[in-house]
Amino acid sequence: MTAPAEPAVTVLVVDDEELTRTGLRTLLSAQPDIEVVGEADDGSQVLPLVERLRPDVVLMDVRMPTVDGIVATRRLREELADPPKILVLTTFENDDHVYGALRAGASGFLRKRAPARQIAQAVRLVAEGSSILFPHAVRRLATARPVHPGAAARTAALTQRETEILRLMARGLSNQAISAELVVSQETVKTHVGNILAKLGAANRTQAVITAFQAGVADPEAA
Repeated sequence: MTAPAEPAVTVLVVDDEELTRTGLRTLLSAQPDIEVVGEADDGSQVLPLVERLRPDVVLMDVRMPTVDGIVATRRLREELADPPKILVLTTFENDDHVYGALRAGASGFLRKRAPARQIAQAVRLVAEGSSILFPHAVRRLATARPVHPGAAARTAALTQRETEILRLMARGLSNQAISAELVVSQETVKTHVGNILAKLGAANRTQAVITAFQAGVADPEAA
């Protein structure tokens, strides 16, 4: 008896350039496990479309003429009890808009010129709850700014073990890699990561790592 197929990951594509939207729709629709359920050409359309279509992932451009990806991301995080995962698209990875979107709650970012396979895999990972985190790029974005007093106060609430795990997260290590590094179970790491996110008020690992860099608890040279 054939096992039932897993439900497709549903995606809303948001970009002000029609050519980009068409390209993304084409490459994602070619994947058997991904379904593009809608498109938008400005961030002002995102919230009502998400409320109607309920996509798993929003593939979000950061630079749009009326409402940009930062504001659209913040609205989704603030106004929906169960917002979709947000994957930011950018032309330049050191764009301040990317940093703003990550702080607002996006799970990660990708270059618009990334290979089709990488974009599709990123959509799958984000849908599963992972963060698409490039430590070197996030480090450049975060450490270009002064230490933030609020971030330092939040990290002060972490235990010694939680701080240690946060530093490993800032190096880009997965739960499995952290488990091997510290010789503890993955379930233990998962519990610590959950506590870290709660104490930092972070929506995901990316926000937690940004806070670590802002607070000065993670060494930029080690990331």
